[in-house]
Amino acid sequence: MRAGRERGLRAPLRRRAGHRARHRPDRLRGRLAPRSHQPGRGPDRRPPLRAGRHREHGQRDRRPRARRGRRHGRRPRDAAGCRRRRADPRGDRRRRARHDQLRGHLRAAAPRDPPHGRRRDVSAALDAARDALRGERAWVVGGAVRDRLLGRPLDDIDLVVDGDVRAAARHLALQAGGPSFPLSDAHGAWRVHGPDRAWQIDLAPLRDGTIEADLALRDFTVNAIAEPLQGGPLLDPHGGAEDLVRRRLRMVGRASFPDDPLRVLRLARFASELDLEPEPPTVAAAREHAPGIERVAAERVFAELRRIVACDRPVEGLALMEDLGLTARVLPELAALHGVEQNVFHDADVHDHTMTVLRRTCELQADPGAVLGEEHGAALTAFLARPLSDELTRGTALRFGALLHDIAKPTCQAVRDDGTVLGFPDHDREGARLARAILERLRTSDRLRTHVAALARHHLRLGFLVHHRPVERRRLHAYLVATGPVALDVTLLSVADRLATTGRDAERSIAVHLELARELLPAVRAWEDGDRPAPLVRGDELAAALDLRPGPLLGELLAELAAAGYAGEVTDRDGAVAHARAWLAAREG
Repeated sequence: MRAGRERGLRAPLRRRAGHRARHRPDRLRGRLAPRSHQPGRGPDRRPPLRAGRHREHGQRDRRPRARRGRRHGRRPRDAAGCRRRRADPRGDRRRRARHDQLRGHLRAAAPRDPPHGRRRDVSAALDAARDALRGERAWVVGGAVRDRLLGRPLDDIDLVVDGDVRAAARHLALQAGGPSFPLSDAHGAWRVHGPDRAWQIDLAPLRDGTIEADLALRDFTVNAIAEPLQGGPLLDPHGGAEDLVRRRLRMVGRASFPDDPLRVLRLARFASELDLEPEPPTVAAAREHAPGIERVAAERVFAELRRIVACDRPVEGLALMEDLGLTARVLPELAALHGVEQNVFHDADVHDHTMTVLRRTCELQADPGAVLGEEHGAALTAFLARPLSDELTRGTALRFGALLHDIAKPTCQAVRDDGTVLGFPDHDREGARLARAILERLRTSDRLRTHVAALARHHLRLGFLVHHRPVERRRLHAYLVATGPVALDVTLLSVADRLATTGRDAERSIAVHLELARELLPAVRAWEDGDRPAPLVRGDELAAALDLRPGPLLGELLAELAAAGYAGEVTDRDGAVAHARAWLAAREG
């Protein structure tokens, strides 16, 4: 953790007595103490202090008297004030904000997976491990063996070591020139990174004394295959290699799911990610233990869910989740979309429509040029591959937007007396709130919550512009300002949403919508790339020219000038001031 980032985390913490940094002059409870070598600081004119704890480290305590140590000048505890602060709901929000900030600091400082599109140098990782652990009994296990048999690219290596895992990890890190750190005190696992994070190896201790017993404790047979690190035949006591050939997914034993209920969700993930067919006994056992998913930490649940959504067959993975009884426990709002009828412009209910939107989003992500024009294809592919948050690209975040864009329709349905569905007023606004709440429950980052909530909030805006063609520059500017940092993302989501339309006059509405999207896409891409007109006049200059005070009116004026400048109605500072005067006169008149 770097020094600057560490200071932000360390400053509020109280040091224990005798800590070397507790009374250091530049770390005294957030204040910089006067020192002789600091220019402009005179001698301390406070009266000499009594001997106390501040003398233990050979220096004076230069903090304000009320903040010195435990024995001198401590403010008495105000019981009534404490009760008031505890009762104040703002305190909870402040604490949550501090905790979110701390989590953000720790997340930023923690080791992360490489950006999407960059593969780890797995061959270098294996060579380094073989050299460093020569003479040790160690095996490559889990996904690395499975993916090699399937011909899939490898990212990480998992090793099982018969011996001191800590010593093995540190020796490997020393030989490779990278860092090592513990992953789990309870399980004794360690992680080693190569130089510049070129590769990653996780090391775990051998369980139950033998490699065969260790493999028997794993979840599925395709993951219960081991290969000696120094070379040799595969160890496959449960027939995992044959299961890969037959494209089937089997549990290792009846204890697989009770040992860790998250494995029920992993069943759906492996089936969709690897295109494997779960065997009926495995599905039956998974259904039986599906309620246990409620005891699993939300972070672990989301880690599996995001991989389901990010894979090539997310709809199939979500369907298997529902078949196993997981959706009602992990995403009950998604399960509630079943049977919610829509208006005449949709033949399918809300759930089926949502799954179709997700399919269209995946197709659009795979080949955007086929839908929106080849001239935009490469740029859109690169845009969707950009990392966003929580190890997700913008493309995967767009899939979450597709999954949650209509999530509030069941609560916003408007129905006539005869049962005809009129529509879903405000489902975009309520959907943004609900999407944020769902992702907060899954303990995602605030950036992902804000991003997906914005997609839900604005997914209808492009459709509204269909009725105002040709779109004038002011309307386009309003669209870009409203959608802000998700302007391009929400444009793509709107296209996928329209492509999923199957109701009355669907072909014409799809054609018009795609034509509008292609028409606006150059401007939206330019806005996303930061190609925006510079302000013609600063706020302080405008306030001085019009004799205005800072306030909401000045903000409205600046917004009006931004729209006028984007539309080409004003082109210089004098014209902007004159336009502002005319706008004020029309407003007051």
